[in-house]
Amino acid sequence: MREKKMLAAPEYSALACAIVEDGGRMLFLKRVEKEREVLELPCVLVEKGMNPVSELKGAVLAQAGIDAQVHEPIMEGRHNVGSRKRRKWIPALGFGISAKNMGARVGAGFSGVKWISIEDAKKWKLGRKSEWLRASSSSQAAK
Repeated sequence: MREKKMLAAPEYSALACAIVEDGGRMLFLKRVEKEREVLELPCVLVEKGMNPVSELKGAVLAQAGIDAQVHEPIMEGRHNVGSRKRRKWIPALGFGISAKNMGARVGAGFSGVKWISIEDAKKWKLGRKSEWLRASSSSQAAK
């Protein structure tokens, strides 16, 4: 009889998100979940031992079509990678992003882009990977 091998779940060390700003507005990607539109930042879960800057650069290119230069973190928060019952918190880092061409081309899984301020974004339904923005202060985004 064949023995089943259990694969270990990946161990995440952080959630790296791209803060792409242009004139006081931030880039959010639109996704349709359960017939409702949600907003998400371009982001990636970083596994232990991986470089968050290089992982985020690849994720921004794949999700938003922007060849980005990743700068230092400008926002921080906490993200739950566990379930609602068994929470496991990891740091959520919002890295500043610059690019020569800010024209976004959405990747697979997204329906469009929206450029809005962080205060307006908090009024929308945010995706699970962007929920940490609600708890972050607006003074961090102004830095």
